[in-house]
Amino acid sequence: MLYYLFDFLNESYDLPGAGVFKYITFRAAMAVMTSLLISMVFGKSLIGRLQRLQVGETVRDLGLDGQTEKAGTPTMGGLIILLAIVVPTLLWAKLDNIYIILMLISTLWMGAIGFLDDYIKVFKKDKKGLRGIFKVIGQIGLGVIVGSTLYFNPQVTIKEQLPVAKMEAWEETSQSISYGDAVKSTKTTLPFLKNNEFDYAYFTNWMGGSGKPFTAVVYILAVIFIITAVSNGANLTDGLDGLATGTSAIAGTALLVLAYVSGSIVFSSYLNIMYIPESGELVIFTAAFIGATIGFLWYNSFPAQVFMGDTGSLAIGAIIAVLALAVRKEFLLPIISGIFLVENLSVIIQVSYFKYTKKKHGEGRRVFLMSPLHHHYQKKGMPETKIVTRFWIVGIMLAVLAIATLKLR
Repeated sequence: MLYYLFDFLNESYDLPGAGVFKYITFRAAMAVMTSLLISMVFGKSLIGRLQRLQVGETVRDLGLDGQTEKAGTPTMGGLIILLAIVVPTLLWAKLDNIYIILMLISTLWMGAIGFLDDYIKVFKKDKKGLRGIFKVIGQIGLGVIVGSTLYFNPQVTIKEQLPVAKMEAWEETSQSISYGDAVKSTKTTLPFLKNNEFDYAYFTNWMGGSGKPFTAVVYILAVIFIITAVSNGANLTDGLDGLATGTSAIAGTALLVLAYVSGSIVFSSYLNIMYIPESGELVIFTAAFIGATIGFLWYNSFPAQVFMGDTGSLAIGAIIAVLALAVRKEFLLPIISGIFLVENLSVIIQVSYFKYTKKKHGEGRRVFLMSPLHHHYQKKGMPETKIVTRFWIVGIMLAVLAIATLKLR
């Protein structure tokens, strides 16, 4: 909103300083500051309100140190994160940008599903919350929306660097032009490879011209899988004070860098990556996301004064997934959100091995002392703060590696 106001003041009245609102870096900085302020100010009042409503977490005694002491801690704190993302984005971003619209829809969509789950647990006193099938339906629904938008919307385009021969022809009129026209494409980025692009149309090329509708199906199915996996991974990671919040902020920082270089024709040219017109606006949203998660840590760090609940965890997982898809870096998600991936895999391995051994030997056996993985380390007697800090350190290493893939090919 403020972008349009100051753009009008600059154009109509030449207001001194109004032109700075055109710069993405300035608006991103303002978005971070606004989200931090909202998180800390609104967070305090919301925690007090949740305490008065007795919106406390029900904790099962799983034999973990410090677990039972968390009973009664206010949950549904993800509302703080949602507000601290949405409000700064509305204030500082271009609201007619398709990527911003998509991110706001994704945030509110999964936030609403998570809120419904928390509401059933807390107010309806049903420990199971929203049935898993309805969560999956919600994730699939979001995947269809995101996949269809990215595939069909005419504003979602890329520009690729022109071949050398074609560039020479263009350079007769302009020395600075090195990209072709904006085109619709299902190409994405493959890390660590020199020719680092992959086209989803590869799966349907054998069908010729009639394969185009099936390319859309393949792409949308991939989007559904990615959103569901990352969203559930974030949900599983939210088991220790500050763990999901901190790792999400780290992943968000890596995505902010990727969004900035992908949306800048200068950096795209220098790094020899595809240029995604208008995607630079995602930097403002991602900055708000980082500010919201860091601001939430003010109250969520050990010992937590509030838990985000599914309201926050499902939303932040979906946000990370959709951001990666928007900047065509979804194949980097196993690195960027490596913590979520490992947490997911630990549960899958544990459950699968238990069922396999029970069927074969009549007695279920376990790979880990407990899953998700962070509880395995708790069972081994490692202090909660040490587990969280070490997971953060691993997350930082993975984020740096993800950024390094821009040059490591």
